[in-house]
Amino acid sequence: MLENTARTETTETEKKALSLEQLSEQIEEIKGQLQTLANGAPEDKLSLIVFSGDLDKVLASFIIATGATAMGMDVVMFFTFWGTPVLRDKRKNVGNKDFMGKMFGTMLPKGVDGVKLSKMNMGGMGTSMMRSLMKKKNVASLEQLMELAAELGVRIFVCEMSMDLMGFKREEMVDYPDLTYCGVAKFLEEAAASKVQLFI
Repeated sequence: MLENTARTETTETEKKALSLEQLSEQIEEIKGQLQTLANGAPEDKLSLIVFSGDLDKVLASFIIATGATAMGMDVVMFFTFWGTPVLRDKRKNVGNKDFMGKMFGTMLPKGVDGVKLSKMNMGGMGTSMMRSLMKKKNVASLEQLMELAAELGVRIFVCEMSMDLMGFKREEMVDYPDLTYCGVAKFLEEAAASKVQLFI
């Protein structure tokens, strides 16, 4: 009788030990799964493609970028195609361009002063009215927003392929902190880890 009781107690103890061991293994497995999820979770980052060179769209891009940075997000802006001329410095002149480079340089706006509205431009009159209205209403200009973006640490990437197509050179671009010249792969690397991606 005592022997049977001892055997029963031993069996119960073994079952409890086995159960605790299984529970411990399950906890470790869950921890591993949670770590994998945490590693794959997107960062608190905004990746923004600036494709357009229109005043209203570039303004919206910088307003969103500076707003996101003010909220604590890391922000990357990737300027490509028609957005690229916005980053040209109107005070800089670069020579030794081929015919196509000179043509693009003449036809496309040079810097933030040269951009126009996407709608109601009316031969430049609409753009002038918009700039005047922004000043009257104390809305930050594109120039001021770009300065603010630099102060807040917004990172700007410039598409090298677009620059090459349009004949732009690095020497004619604006003096912006940590301006990065790169291809689409670098931007996609940033975008893949971002919580928010926008195309403007």
